[in-house]
Amino acid sequence: MDVPFEEGMLSPSAADMRPEPPNSLDLNGGHPQRIKLTAPNINLSLDQSEGSILSDDNLDSPDEIDINVDELDTPDEADSFEYTGHEDPTANKDSGQESESIPEYTAEEEREDNRLWRTVVIGEQEQRIDMKVIEPYRRVISHGGYYGDGLNAIIVFAACFLPDSSRADYHYVMENLFLYVISTLELMVAEDYMIVYLNGATPRRKMPGLGWMKKCYQMIDRRLRKNLKSFIIVHPSWFIRTILAVTRPFISSKFSSKIKYVNSLSELSGLIPMDCIHIPESIIK
Repeated sequence: MDVPFEEGMLSPSAADMRPEPPNSLDLNGGHPQRIKLTAPNINLSLDQSEGSILSDDNLDSPDEIDINVDELDTPDEADSFEYTGHEDPTANKDSGQESESIPEYTAEEEREDNRLWRTVVIGEQEQRIDMKVIEPYRRVISHGGYYGDGLNAIIVFAACFLPDSSRADYHYVMENLFLYVISTLELMVAEDYMIVYLNGATPRRKMPGLGWMKKCYQMIDRRLRKNLKSFIIVHPSWFIRTILAVTRPFISSKFSSKIKYVNSLSELSGLIPMDCIHIPESIIK
């Protein structure tokens, strides 16, 4: 195939070898005649012989190539990278083993997490309680049975089970313990109830602060405030009496009238049934 790049057309010898196209159709219903086309001779060899597309006549000489070296985009050192051609097979193996060694989150672990954290709703807000950190202090609140007719609950609060204020995470523990006390109180109380505050055998460093007690009072649901019939303080210390005297202007007169001081357990037994009330051994002594 003689195709000069300058002219862009076939050579006369190739053109003569082409068959003439039919100029009429057979309309008489006869069988169509097959036309045999002869393919032109095409030289596709890659040598530089005469007539080849790689011949000297069809290739531009190096002198005719115009290349502006300044405009070439060549990679600089920042674009280059070194490839050693060797990979550490242990690296991929280790990474594969690491990804495969991720422990599966089992149902037992999920149950364990549920035991460590409890979600409660207090004041229309969802709160999470760290049950692990308050585990040693959960005895601070307990159910003491019922009194009178109906489901009038007795809630016992033992201050001797409170954490020591010298703990580094004291405020965190008290925050979670506060949520636990409030949420437990809502679960224990169905109708009217009373609170028995056991203050005996409680050193000063374990006494709750004024702010903590005020927060407890403010976070108690309105239903719990209304249904509280009595707040009995057993073995009151001068510190407890001082706190109540200071906070009296900030609490309602109805709540103040519900507070009663009891100086001994025998006096307490004359007010309420003691069958289901757990008294710590240190308070009995």
